[in-house]
Amino acid sequence: MFNKSILNTEVQDFIRNFEGEISKLAFSGSPFETVSIQELLQQIESRRRIEKKLPTWFSTRDILYPPKLNLEQTSSEITSEYKASLVKGELIADITGGFGVDSYYFSEKFPEVHHFELNESLSEIVRHNFQVLGRNIKCFNEDGLKAVLNKKYPVIYADPSRRHDSKGKVFFLKDCQPNIPDNIDEILSNCEVFLLKTSPMLDITVGLNELKDVSEIHIVAVENEVKELLWLLKKGNDSELKIKTINFTKTELEEFSFNWNETANADYSLPQEYLYEPNAAILKSGAFDLISEKLNLNKIEVNTHLYTNDHLIDFPGRRFKIEKVVPYNKKEIKSALAFKKANITTRNFPESVANLRKKWKLSDGGNIYLFFTTNMEGKRVMIVCSKVWDKIF
Repeated sequence: MFNKSILNTEVQDFIRNFEGEISKLAFSGSPFETVSIQELLQQIESRRRIEKKLPTWFSTRDILYPPKLNLEQTSSEITSEYKASLVKGELIADITGGFGVDSYYFSEKFPEVHHFELNESLSEIVRHNFQVLGRNIKCFNEDGLKAVLNKKYPVIYADPSRRHDSKGKVFFLKDCQPNIPDNIDEILSNCEVFLLKTSPMLDITVGLNELKDVSEIHIVAVENEVKELLWLLKKGNDSELKIKTINFTKTELEEFSFNWNETANADYSLPQEYLYEPNAAILKSGAFDLISEKLNLNKIEVNTHLYTNDHLIDFPGRRFKIEKVVPYNKKEIKSALAFKKANITTRNFPESVANLRKKWKLSDGGNIYLFFTTNMEGKRVMIVCSKVWDKIF
């Protein structure tokens, strides 16, 4: 049972308005008789942690926050809203409920949502928060996997914990809790659609070997950082596997889709007028040759996942105007570096960004973008670019 005194007006005001150092507060003790310093610290620290990730929870009064560890794997609002758009029906079971962000967004699509959470304290906190947020979601403090193996649900969702009691952090599905691969047949027998969230570190081929009946894989990135892989499974699926890459930027949604077994032949050329760098979701997908063929772009080199052409196009990633291409030797580079600040990227290049900064005395930032890479002739080069900001419509 959580301490209801945390919801007192003066305590809530303190939690929401405290901007000092946590360490100093820890030593000074709680200013409230009915709320311990440990309880205050948990609320303040956890609330700070979710400020950008969960703005709805952060801005809503009377929300309770669990320990930071319970928030580690929580989906962001933007990814939760996206995954809720992938499924529909009358009832969904979230068998690894956690802090409840995914369940909250499922409730916008489903009349009934069942939230299962084994941790009694976390389940109680989430039940309270759903009431505060005005969501009629049923919370069950029990093993979600066992529950759905004893009752059929139209849609089942799982986000297995990537922390193992004995192995620590894990990235293989079989090592996560609950163990989905060992129960996949029974899960698929008890639902029409199974939506699975996994770590962005999971190798797609490894995941396909552990699962079955996968119809779609969504690789979801936010501001060019892959956040999660979403696997859509349907029992007896015999359709071609679709891969969908998604990148949420501050201003738009970048998408690129293809079939898993689709093959392509890339074209190659030396750098032309424009340079294109795929977003992180595409790089995770491995669709390097498909990007070349589908968007009519030339690769700079077989292992250099940068693309070029002589006319500007829309592209799921960053676009640059090439100002000059400089052979990578001391004389040429030294002559070309008439600036002290630049944004540096390496692709298929033997030196690190940190080493290049030190070596050429370049600080980070500014409007100049340098790509240190290898071209189709096997020569190392520095491509000097300016960023193209406007999209084509």
